[in-house]
Amino acid sequence: MTDCQGNGEGSNSPMELYEKLNAQGDIVRSLKTAKAEKTEIDAAVQLLLKLKTDYKQVTGQDYKAGCPPSENVVASDNGPALDGADGEDTVDPWNVATTNAKGVDYDKLIVRFGSSKIDKELVDRVEKVSGQKPHRFLRRGIFFSHRDMHQVLDAYEKHKSFYLYTGRGPSSEAMHVGHLIPFIFTKWLQDVFDIPLVIQLTDDEKYLWKDLTLEECHRFAVENAKDIIACGFDVNKTFIFSDLDYMGASPEFYRNVVKIQKHVTFNQVKGIFGFTDSDCIGKISFPAIQAAPSFSNSFPQIFGGRKDVQCLIPCAIDQDPYFRMTRDVAPRIGYPKPALLHSTFFPALQGAQTKMSASDANSSIFLTDTPKQIKNKVNKHAFSGGKDTVEEHRKHGGNPDVDVSFMYLTFFLEDDEQLEKIRQDYASGALLTGELKKILIETLQPMIAQHQERRKLVTEEMVQQFMTPRPLNFKL
Repeated sequence: MTDCQGNGEGSNSPMELYEKLNAQGDIVRSLKTAKAEKTEIDAAVQLLLKLKTDYKQVTGQDYKAGCPPSENVVASDNGPALDGADGEDTVDPWNVATTNAKGVDYDKLIVRFGSSKIDKELVDRVEKVSGQKPHRFLRRGIFFSHRDMHQVLDAYEKHKSFYLYTGRGPSSEAMHVGHLIPFIFTKWLQDVFDIPLVIQLTDDEKYLWKDLTLEECHRFAVENAKDIIACGFDVNKTFIFSDLDYMGASPEFYRNVVKIQKHVTFNQVKGIFGFTDSDCIGKISFPAIQAAPSFSNSFPQIFGGRKDVQCLIPCAIDQDPYFRMTRDVAPRIGYPKPALLHSTFFPALQGAQTKMSASDANSSIFLTDTPKQIKNKVNKHAFSGGKDTVEEHRKHGGNPDVDVSFMYLTFFLEDDEQLEKIRQDYASGALLTGELKKILIETLQPMIAQHQERRKLVTEEMVQQFMTPRPLNFKL
C-alpha cells in the first residue's frame, strides 16, 4: 500500500520547485515548437500549472522565470505560516501541504472527500461493542473520519466477523515514528476485536515511483516488516506480504486485480490520481493492486475462498482516493465495500504544514535514532508555539495548537488528564517551551528504545513466518 500513514516523502524545497518549473517550462516550449500531439502538450501544461500552484503554496509567491525564491522564504524549511492562512489544502496519496500552522483543515477534508466524522456517539459505540476503553487515537480525534464503521459494528454485534487491512510503502530501510501510527491503532483493533489482519508492503509501487531497483525495494519491504512485527502483532492472526512475492504466488489475488482493472477506466484513474499521459503504465494499473486486499477471496489460505467477509482499513486520509475507487468497483464485481477509518497526518518537526518525510532526516524522529539524536532533533527543530522571550511567554502563554512538541504528545502520551494539564499550563505561560520539549523527549526516548529492543528480537525466521501464506487462527 502506499504508506498508510501517508506515502508522501515530504514537499520539495522552494529552490527545487523553482528548478522543476524552469525545466517544465522548457519542455512545454519545446513541445509546442516541435508541434507535438495536442494531448502531450496539454499534459505538460497541466503539470506546469500544478507546479506553479505548489510553488505558490510553499513560498507564498507567484513563480517568475529568472526570479528565484529569496533565501528568507518562511516555508523554505516547511515552517508554519500565519494562523488562519486560508488556502486549499493539498492532500493526495503523494503530497500533503497546507498554509495553516495548525495543519490540514480536516473538517473541510471530510466534506471534500465525502466521508463521515467520527463523533462521540461512534467512539462510545466502539467502546460498548468492544468492551474496551477507546484507544487514545479515537478519544483525541487522531482517527477522525470513517466510511461504514457503523455497518461493521452492526455486523459484529450479530457475531459476523471482519478482517483488517493496512499497509506500508517501503521506500527506505528506516521507518519514522509517524509510520507507526496506523500500526499502533491496527494492533489495538486486532487485540480488542480478535480478528485477522493482512498487511500489504507495496514494494512494486515504490519501484514504479522511485529511483530504486527492484532488489532494493524488496529488501526495504523485509526490513520494514521487522519494524512492523516489533509492534507486537499476533503471528497467528497476521499475514504480511510483499506485492513482488505474493502477486506471483496467488492466482486468486491476481484474478481480483484483473477484475478491478477491467472496471476502472483510464479517464477515472486520471481523474482520481492525476496521472498524465507521460506516466508509465505501471502507475496507472497500480491502484488495482492496492485495492485487491480489500476483498477476502484474495487470501484463500485465510478465508477459504469466501468473498463476503467485510474488510476494515485503518489508514491516513491521503490514501482514501484508492479506496473510493475500490468502493465504487466492489458492488460491480460482487464484493462488499471495504469500510475505512482515517487518521490525521503526523506532522514534520518543522510544523504541521506537511507530514514527516523519510527523505529529510531533520523532519523526522526515526525508529533508529539514539536518545541523544532524539533530544537534539526535538530541541533544535521542533516548531514552537511559544513566545520570543520568557517574560512574554509567562505573560501571554503559548499556543499548543501549533506547537509540534504538544502535537506529538497528543499521539504518544497515554494519560488524558496529564495531557490536558500540559495544554493548560503551556497556554497560560506556566510551562515554558523548553520544559514542554523536555516532556516530549522523555516520552519518546523510552518508547523508541523499547521498540529497538523488540526489533532486535525479530529474527529472519520470524519474518518468514509472518510472510508465508498460511491459515490464520480466528473465528468468522
